[in-house]
Amino acid sequence: MMYPLVRELAASDAPVRVPVAVTCRVLGLARQPYYRWLNRPATDAELAEAYRANALFDAHRDDPEFGHRFLLDEARAAGEAMAERTAWRICRDNGWLSVFGKRTGRGKNAKAGPPVHDDRVRRNFTADAPNRLWLTDITEHSTGEGKLYLCAVKDVFSGRIVGYSIDARMKSHLAVAALQSAVARRGQVAGCIVHSDRGSQFRSRKFVSALTRNGLVGSMGRVGAAGDNAAMESFFALLQKNVLDRQAWATREELRIAIVTWIERTYHRRRRQRRLARLTPVEYETIMTPPAALAA
Repeated sequence: MMYPLVRELAASDAPVRVPVAVTCRVLGLARQPYYRWLNRPATDAELAEAYRANALFDAHRDDPEFGHRFLLDEARAAGEAMAERTAWRICRDNGWLSVFGKRTGRGKNAKAGPPVHDDRVRRNFTADAPNRLWLTDITEHSTGEGKLYLCAVKDVFSGRIVGYSIDARMKSHLAVAALQSAVARRGQVAGCIVHSDRGSQFRSRKFVSALTRNGLVGSMGRVGAAGDNAAMESFFALLQKNVLDRQAWATREELRIAIVTWIERTYHRRRRQRRLARLTPVEYETIMTPPAALAA
């Protein structure tokens, strides 16, 4: 029952007042049944149902790829506890289904999510200065506690990992946190192109908003074309070889520390790259860039 939400949003003392007609149109509700309901008092059970539905709707709007179990986790985190069966019923009744649950094809004929940006890179992975072109992607690895996800942002100019985020869940927040980490580390980055694949995390409203907020320019490769982000894949291949596959990881924290240590100590400061004239990423940036143009 979404009617209590409609009434709450239309109240005169609401922080941001939303007319009944607008809310009903967005939620796909008819206005006449709402007004009939308004003439009778709502029960406590109906109010509880409405608040639960509101929490589930907020989570679905932010991440439409989530199924009801993930939406339930988000609702519980927002303070609306409920049984899994209740969450499933509310999502079913309102049509809040995972976008991945609607696929009608598989393999090469399956349709990927639509791009939210044009491909501004076209496999030209070169840059003549820092903060001109960043690449980003997500990788995962298993531990004894479950999977751990890493989203990294790489500056093409030097190959330096300018931002990253590590989490136990592959949500849009993972990509947003990595991007914010890069922005905080590099300073003035307006105009920098950020190239990714068409993963749902990079198509999410939160990630697109973060790009816009920081003056960054989004770019996306084609469907099923691994070469469109090959420079980022090469970093993940090194990480796989030098860290992820070196041993069995008992805990997520153990693997997280190993990843951070390898990136900051080995990859940035010890591993010399042939394309950088046998310099490390930190050495290359220090030599090739005026100090005022670099952040720590």
